[in-house]
Amino acid sequence: MADAKVPVLVTGGAGYIGSHAALALIDAGWPVVVIDDLSTGFAWAVPEGAAFAEGDIADQALVARLIAEHKIGAILHFAGSVVVPESVARPLAYYENNTVKSRALIASAVAGGVRHFIFSSTAAVYGIPDSVPVAEDARTAPINPYGASKLMTERMLTDAAAAHPLNAGILRYFNVAGADPAGRSGLSTAGATHLVKAAVEAACGRRDHVDIYGTDFATADGTGVRDYIHVSDLAAAHLQVLERLIAAPQESLLLNCGYGRGFSVLEVLASVERVANCRIERRPAPRRPGDPDAVIADNRAILATLGWRPERDELDTIVADALAWERGLAARG
Repeated sequence: MADAKVPVLVTGGAGYIGSHAALALIDAGWPVVVIDDLSTGFAWAVPEGAAFAEGDIADQALVARLIAEHKIGAILHFAGSVVVPESVARPLAYYENNTVKSRALIASAVAGGVRHFIFSSTAAVYGIPDSVPVAEDARTAPINPYGASKLMTERMLTDAAAAHPLNAGILRYFNVAGADPAGRSGLSTAGATHLVKAAVEAACGRRDHVDIYGTDFATADGTGVRDYIHVSDLAAAHLQVLERLIAAPQESLLLNCGYGRGFSVLEVLASVERVANCRIERRPAPRRPGDPDAVIADNRAILATLGWRPERDELDTIVADALAWERGLAARG
C-alpha cells in the first residue's frame, strides 16, 4: 500500500501514546507531522524523521498551514488531558482541552479536505459497565468529566463524518501500559497515576510504596480488575485502522482496544515484583468514588474487522518493557 501512505498529522505526538503511534507510522514508511504544545509532552519524544510544529490544535491558522504545506491526508488525534481525578476538580479545563479544541481540529480537517480522522477515545465513556466484558454497543454513561469530554468528541466526529467527505476511526482504549520495546519512548510524565507506571517507579526506588485503592471489590482477590494493553500493540492497531479507512473511504469504525482479559491490582504488583525481583510496599487506601469492580474489553470487533493481533499481550512482557523504560529514566535522573 505504498501509494496509499498519505502524510499523517499526529496531534499530541510528543506524548505517551502519540509518540508510539508516530514511531509505528515512521517505522512503516508513512510521512509524519507532529503537532504538540508540549504542556505534558516532551520535544525529545518526537520521533526522528517526523516534522514537528510546537503549537495548539485549536490554532486553526497553524493547523490549516500544516495541512496545506504537508498535503495531510489523515489525522491521528491524541492531544488531550487524561487524568480522571483532575477532570473532576477542573471540569471546564477538560471540556476546553478535550472537547472544544477537538471541535476546532475537526473543523480544520473538514476545511482542509482531510479524508481520514482517527480519534483517541477511552473506555471511560462506558462509566460503570452494566456487564463485563464491555462491547462497543454497551450503554455510554461516563461518570467523570474526562469520559464525558471524550464522548462529546466521539459524537462530534461521528456527525462530521456523516455530513462531510471524511471517515472516522474511534478507538476506545482500556488501560494502556508498557513502553516501546526498542527503548525509544515510554510513559515519562511525573506523578502519573497509571498503576503499572506507579509500580515500576516503586521498583526503581522512585516511590516508597503503591496505594491500593480499595480491597473490597467483587473480584477474586478484592482489588479492581482492568484490561491492560501494551502501547505498541495499540499503536499497531492505529496503523491498521488507518489502512482500513483509506481502503474503505465510505466506512467509519468504532472499536474497543483491549485484550479481552483482566488483571487485578495485586496481580499487576506481583508481576512487577517478579520481573524486577524486588518487594513493593502496598498500602491500602479508600476506594475512589465510582471505581468499577472490573472493566474488561469485549475485543471481538477489532479482531474480526482488522488483521490486528496482539504481539506483546503477556502481563510480564508489558511490565518488563515499562520497567526497562523506567530504569532508563532513573539513570537519566
